[in-house]
Amino acid sequence: MTGQRSTLDNIRIVLVQTWHPGNIGAAARAMKTMGLEQLVLVNPRQFPDEDATRMAAGGESLMDNARVVDSLEEAVADCGAVVGLSARLRNLPLPQFEEGDEMARELVSLAENMPVALVFGRERSGLTNDEIACCTHQLSLPANPDYPVLNLSQAVQVCAHELYRAWRHRQAAGAAPGQETTSQRAKDLPPSREQMQHFQQSLATALQEAGFLNQPHAQTLERLQNFYQRAAPTRKELSLLQGALRALTTPADKP
Repeated sequence: MTGQRSTLDNIRIVLVQTWHPGNIGAAARAMKTMGLEQLVLVNPRQFPDEDATRMAAGGESLMDNARVVDSLEEAVADCGAVVGLSARLRNLPLPQFEEGDEMARELVSLAENMPVALVFGRERSGLTNDEIACCTHQLSLPANPDYPVLNLSQAVQVCAHELYRAWRHRQAAGAAPGQETTSQRAKDLPPSREQMQHFQQSLATALQEAGFLNQPHAQTLERLQNFYQRAAPTRKELSLLQGALRALTTPADKP
């Protein structure tokens, strides 16, 4: 069971600036019923809190082990896939999951080899555009078009159920990860958010030094970021891009 558990342990639920501590506890309870243990809180208004503990109702261990961080970037730095949940359509060109089960199959598959995250925003306003930009994918859960807004803990429960169901199906199909599978897939895994951000910062510095960003292109870096997001390079491909960038920016030795 330990090997099987490792996949679920690589799935992280991230709550951003949760206002009511009771919603943190209710989310923890929703996670616990579906075998998810990794809870990360980004700047919660109040935590720890008695309301959170009371609403956990069996998920107290998640509250005790919850990690509290200052930013979404810190929460997902080591993740290869980050899905931001949003009820609103955005202008950001992120890949979009149309259904919860589609999202779950993708995350569970990746979680066999690396951390992944599902991100939930504030109760009233959700995630900001900057926070969505920290994600690799977006998910809008299908709901009644006249009132498509789910309570925070309800949204966590729906997604947690989809993740657990996808995990069970992979186990039943004999898709438990092994050492050979991990080795074979390593080169095809997506880079972590930290690795991608490091590349984008290096590229921005190189373009700045080359004078390219002095041109009147206010959204150049944002468009380049969106381009690499859509391209979804693997770790190997990103390493090649980083090597090419270093070769172009490192002065050649003169005889």
